[in-house]
Formats: sequence, C-alpha cells, structure tokens
Amino acid sequence: MVRIAAIVAVVVAGAGILAMVFFSGGKESALASCDSATIAGDLGGPFTLVNGDGETVTEKQVITEPTLIYFGYTYCPDVCPLDVDRNARAVEILEEQGKLVTPVFITIDPARDTTEVVRDYAEAMHPRMIGLTGSDEQVAQASKAYRTYYKAHPPVDGEYLVDHSTFSYLVDPDQGFLTFFRRELTPEQLADKIGCFVDHI
Repeated sequence: MVRIAAIVAVVVAGAGILAMVFFSGGKESALASCDSATIAGDLGGPFTLVNGDGETVTEKQVITEPTLIYFGYTYCPDVCPLDVDRNARAVEILEEQGKLVTPVFITIDPARDTTEVVRDYAEAMHPRMIGLTGSDEQVAQASKAYRTYYKAHPPVDGEYLVDHSTFSYLVDPDQGFLTFFRRELTPEQLADKIGCFVDHI
C-alpha cells in the first residue's frame, strides 16, 4: 500500500505541474520539428550544488553538453529507479549512435542523500551520470529554477516518502532549456526525441 500511495502521490504532483505547461513549437525554427515543449516564462537557470566527490559545482560545470536532468531521491521505492534507469538506457542508445548526452540526478532529499549516496546511486545507474546533492537551500534553489515540486511526508518509524514531480529536462550549455519529457516514454522513444535536438543544436 505504501508503494501504491507513493506512485499516486507522484502522479498527482506531476499533474499539478502539468497544469502550468503550455505546448508550442521549438525555441527556434530548426528545433520545431523535434516536438519541443516550452512553458510560460523561463525555465532552468543558475544553481549551486555538491557532486559525489564533495565538490561544490555550478550549472556551468555540470551542463557542458546536452544534459538530461531528473529530480528525485535515492530512497524512492518505485518511481525514481524506473525513471532514472529509463534515462540511463536512453543515453546508452544515443551513445551507440555517437551522440553524447550527460545524465544528471539531483536529489530532493538532501537529508538522506549525502554526497556518497548520490555518487553510488548515479554510478550504479550509468558510468557518466552525475549525482548532485547540497544543503536544503541549494536544493530548493535548483528545484525552483526548474519549477519542480517536492514535499516530504511526516516520518513513520524513522522512514518517510517524498512526493515529487517526475519530468526529465533536456538542457544545453548554449541554448539553455530545450524541452521536458514525461515518464511514460520508453527508452527508445526518449532517445529518439533527444536525438532530434542533439542533431539540431
């Protein structure tokens, strides 16, 4: 029942974020054919977080090539492992095509997701995945930049779940935010959509 509740909570949270989303053509005519999604107002922006080596990094040090960002937490029972694995598999498909995309995992549970935890989690998912954590304030800043939602439940026997949105964000160091993806996409579908953007930026 706890796992079902967690999934329902995440879906509801994602639906709330979707209410703010408006679809349009691409940022540029060259990207219009890639089925780009934009939102009202800017999305993405500066953040300062801590990587798995304990180093403080900014978005400029993390986003050095097309980058796929996901906000979640390592203690997530169902949703995050599936989403992050899906992203990793899509990146692997793109690698086979000679297209490099950096997968990034940003925790929304810094109290439990220490630098070592996010490092091990990211490495287990993909050898090039970057795991990021930070202080409550740093994580909140990054979340605000991407308009993600998260809220921790009260602990029960020392354990707790965190409701959160489930989009993956494609960004580029020069173009900035390009689009977001829903979790319903398969690895193959996701790789195909990302590949279109990589071909045009």
